[in-house]
Amino acid sequence: MTMVFTLAVRGATLIGVLLVVLVLLVVALGATGFSDRMLTAIVSEDMRGLRQDLAQSIRDPDRLEETLDLRRQDLETFYGLDRPWYNRLPGMVLRVITLDLGEARTLRSFEGSPKVTSMVMERLPYTMLLITTASLITAIVGLAVGVKLATRVGSALDRGVSYMSAISYALPAWWTGILMILLFAFQFRILPAGGLYSTPPPEGGLERLFDLLYHAILPVITLVLVSLGAWIYTVRTMVLNTAQEFFVTVARAKGLPESRVMRRYILRVAAPPIVTNLVLGLAASLGGAILTETVFNWPGMGRLYYEAILAADETVVVALTFMFTLLYVAARFVLEVLYVTLDPRIRYT
Repeated sequence: MTMVFTLAVRGATLIGVLLVVLVLLVVALGATGFSDRMLTAIVSEDMRGLRQDLAQSIRDPDRLEETLDLRRQDLETFYGLDRPWYNRLPGMVLRVITLDLGEARTLRSFEGSPKVTSMVMERLPYTMLLITTASLITAIVGLAVGVKLATRVGSALDRGVSYMSAISYALPAWWTGILMILLFAFQFRILPAGGLYSTPPPEGGLERLFDLLYHAILPVITLVLVSLGAWIYTVRTMVLNTAQEFFVTVARAKGLPESRVMRRYILRVAAPPIVTNLVLGLAASLGGAILTETVFNWPGMGRLYYEAILAADETVVVALTFMFTLLYVAARFVLEVLYVTLDPRIRYT
């Protein structure tokens, strides 16, 4: 009963974090004037193009200005500039909390729909194919190699992989992506530079799937390269620190097999921080990677968020921020439950 109550309190706290993030987002967009400035710039750009078009057909200057004023009022109403930010933005937040993501003002889905839900459902599978696949590969390889290195501390293999891990951790994803494109797409010409499909795209279902996977190879390799080093070093450090605990020494003194000591006394205790990185990494992967998706022209969730900011589409920005924060909150709550199972030293009392 105590554990249930504690988890309920922590769940309520995480929901509070979600609400605070949304409030801070509204303040950042509205109180700073960022939203109004961006929307005003968009209206001004539209009016500049409209003036050039109407000047060809309307010769009377007074009539031209009157027509432009009416058009400007329509645009300001469309973008919500006829209302102050504290009336415009909170309504969006209240709507997304009820899981009604609303409709975008300027952005559209691949099918032309303004519904944010349609955009998310289109982009999410591509993000999962790219970012989530890379995260899983990194976690699996990093776990296997990190545990192996922890049992061979100081060896040539340990030193070599540690050096490579440091180099991998220091590599920026966008720079590595550009380098991979130059090498494998332009120099060796064995992999495509980016995009989802070839030009023209295959028509068959299976052939189209293989073409999509073929285009995902290079960005997945890039993401694995830049994140694998940190994973290996993290796992190695966690396992090595746990192996030096007193209860592990006692277990070995009792003559228990090393495999059992590793499995029951080391890995189980070292699991919580490792699982934390894994779960939070997977949750974050669903939000995409803005720079990587931009470099490889990959239309995922990160690219959508970037496009929404550039277009000052408040509805999409608020909706995606809510989704990403909700994923984080859900992941944190799952971790609270897993901690009790994985680490026998943790008890909610």
